[in-house]
Amino acid sequence: MKTYETVIGLEVHVELATKTKIFCGCTTAFGGAPNTHICPVCTGMPGSLPVLNKKVVEYAMAAGLACGCEITRKTKFDRKNYFYPDLPKAYQVSQLYLPICRNGKIEIETAAGKKTVGIHEIHMEEDAGKLVHDDWDDCTLIDYNRCGVPLIEIVSDPDMRSAEEVIAYLEKLRLILKYVGVSDCKMQEGSLRADVNLSIREVGSTEFGTRTEMKNLNSFKAIARAIEGERKRQIEVLEYGKKVIQETRRWDDNKDTSFAMRTKEDAMDYRYFPEPDLVPVVISEEWISSIKEKEPELRDAKIKRYQTEYEIPAYDAGILTASKRMADLFEETIAICQKPKEVSNWLMVEAMRLLKETEQEADELMLSAKKLAELIEMIDSGKINRTVGKEVFEHIFKEDADPLEYVKKNGLLMEQDDGRLKEVIRIVIQSNPQSVSDYHSGKQKAIGYLIGQTMSLLHGKADPSKVRSMMEAEL
Repeated sequence: MKTYETVIGLEVHVELATKTKIFCGCTTAFGGAPNTHICPVCTGMPGSLPVLNKKVVEYAMAAGLACGCEITRKTKFDRKNYFYPDLPKAYQVSQLYLPICRNGKIEIETAAGKKTVGIHEIHMEEDAGKLVHDDWDDCTLIDYNRCGVPLIEIVSDPDMRSAEEVIAYLEKLRLILKYVGVSDCKMQEGSLRADVNLSIREVGSTEFGTRTEMKNLNSFKAIARAIEGERKRQIEVLEYGKKVIQETRRWDDNKDTSFAMRTKEDAMDYRYFPEPDLVPVVISEEWISSIKEKEPELRDAKIKRYQTEYEIPAYDAGILTASKRMADLFEETIAICQKPKEVSNWLMVEAMRLLKETEQEADELMLSAKKLAELIEMIDSGKINRTVGKEVFEHIFKEDADPLEYVKKNGLLMEQDDGRLKEVIRIVIQSNPQSVSDYHSGKQKAIGYLIGQTMSLLHGKADPSKVRSMMEAEL
């Protein structure tokens, strides 16, 4: 039986985080009432003219530089002609001949090791609207709010060979874009969508097979299942002696299969020509330099720095930097309290536990760096112990509570009066003669029981190590 290799390239559509659309002043806010974020320009009314949003160009450059791309010094827009009911102009303003970014690369890591995936190009374009299928009335409605929302399309080289590599690439790409701040990359809102171009060939062959494209997959789970399903389908087609047809297919995740939508168009089918209503964009070295100066430290660099500067283990550094919000919180808290390992411990253990319990993503973390630093200082100074600290942390996390106010209000400050501690310890000793006898007989575990009784009487408001030393002295 023949052995086949899967060849995969991706076209990733990313909605940019600009406040207004690419060619008009309409808002890009998600979730408005249908057809309320529109104007004559984005709905393609006759006589309306586009005006390019400068921020779109800057975001596209920032994404390209973060992905190691070359910036095209003179870039322009083209018309891609086709009729879709949710794009009322019957053409899309995109870039074919002179895309803004080219020849980039991203390094990914899977169980098989590290690998570099090439980025063929990144180009700017406008998004289409959205079709809403109403099964009850058996009709399709159109919401044009998304028309004209700025996109970049990131086109990879066909360098990936498995679903695992594809997901690693997408995760790395999404994190880069979020670190740079050009998109929120919320797949559930359509801010990041992937088209999968997939073909198979016999292992050892250097020629590509006929590829199919699966459109607008918007979850990692769906993408992985679609890749595996289409790979199996193409192998079956070839094994039956038939030919794979170059076409666009729709993946149905519920039915675990794909369906043909249309034969795949080539560039000539779109009848591209230069967009007559927009002048070329000339990008100066100074403009590129200004974008480079604003580029933040990316995750890979942070991981290395955390290990050397803060002596954080590689695994912990990886967790702390897997979300830009978590990394920012980590650094902001350190800047206040200067205790990197303590901050790391609280975020790695308690914050991650509460995020899981509340089913939140790390990007949604609303924890205050100032309040976390204050909590750490209170524990370090002996005002509260670590057990109380966990309780306080949970209230900071869930209610944005003020640490000191919460501790005072609930009477959680540590018992600092040595006389009071000694008094309680003597009461415990007098009440537990058997444990005292066991301790004097050499049973060291007995003191643990006595300490526990002491902490219970003090409602946990004492330093266990101090209680132990005073208990040993009394015994």
